[in-house]
Amino acid sequence: MAWLFCTSNEAIAKAGTHANASIIVDSAALASWSDQAEGSIEQDTNTDWTTNYTSRSDSMKGALANVSSSKIAKVIVSYDPIGYLTREADMLMNMNDDIEIKGLKTLEGKPDTLKTP
Repeated sequence: MAWLFCTSNEAIAKAGTHANASIIVDSAALASWSDQAEGSIEQDTNTDWTTNYTSRSDSMKGALANVSSSKIAKVIVSYDPIGYLTREADMLMNMNDDIEIKGLKTLEGKPDTLKTP
């Protein structure tokens, strides 16, 4: 299931330029966090997003990527916040937390179709 909803580059970018250099190249840790994020999204929304993922709409895939990459970015930041500038880690955590909370609220109970105007 790893990296179905987003790419590692998306998550690393959201973790900022001062993310720990050794963790952002640790493919096993990042893949594990991707699995955890994807499972968490499915549990939080009570929806199986992975089944038939390739047939999901582009907007739904984008929403899943946004939430998933933010969840992973928060783990990357919290792994080693020492390298960040003053308040940078807090700002990144807050930004990604906002994206995650709003994204999960949007995904919860949503069908994979958009209304036609």
